[in-house]
Amino acid sequence: MINPDQAIGIHDILIEKFGGSHGIKDRGALEAALNRPLATFDQKELYPSPIDKAAAVLESILINHPFIDGNKRTGYVLMRLTLMEGGLDIHANQDEKYEFVIQVSEGKVDIDNIKDWISRHSK
Repeated sequence: MINPDQAIGIHDILIEKFGGSHGIKDRGALEAALNRPLATFDQKELYPSPIDKAAAVLESILINHPFIDGNKRTGYVLMRLTLMEGGLDIHANQDEKYEFVIQVSEGKVDIDNIKDWISRHSK
């Protein structure tokens, strides 16, 4: 999984490339978002598959807003990297990806809908 320093580095690259403000608003929220995919209960993973883990990190970054700016971009990239660790990647057009990320950031879809979208758009 991705550690906080790696996530901050990814965020910095995205801000440099696409614009926006550098900085972390809440490091604890970042750490919680990155640790969520690793959560267990009764010694069982709550997010066992790469899709589950990717959905958890995306939702957590977009809802918790750990960065001053660039949360949607960073959350999307972290989701893709999480999928890639599991041998998957997103296959969707720019409009589909944009609309999906906006819906997640606005809280219009829950974790099950996020997992469903990722499942339908990953190979």
